[in-house]
Amino acid sequence: MTIKVLRGNPTPEELAATLAVVRARAAAVAAEPSGADQPGDAWSDPARVAAHRLPQPGPTTWARTYWPS
Repeated sequence: MTIKVLRGNPTPEELAATLAVVRARAAAVAAEPSGADQPGDAWSDPARVAAHRLPQPGPTTWARTYWPS
């Protein structure tokens, strides 16, 4: 892996800190199981919407069931 500084003049400490963060992130991604849920999976799951209870019947129920398009 090659890292190239395009702008600025980082000190050796700044460069070392940046590389430590990049390497830690790469190690975390490599350690994840391949079948782990992706962040978008839960968002697109239809059960997420159905998990909530429906409003109880009453005079203001119509206002709580409105879904803007």
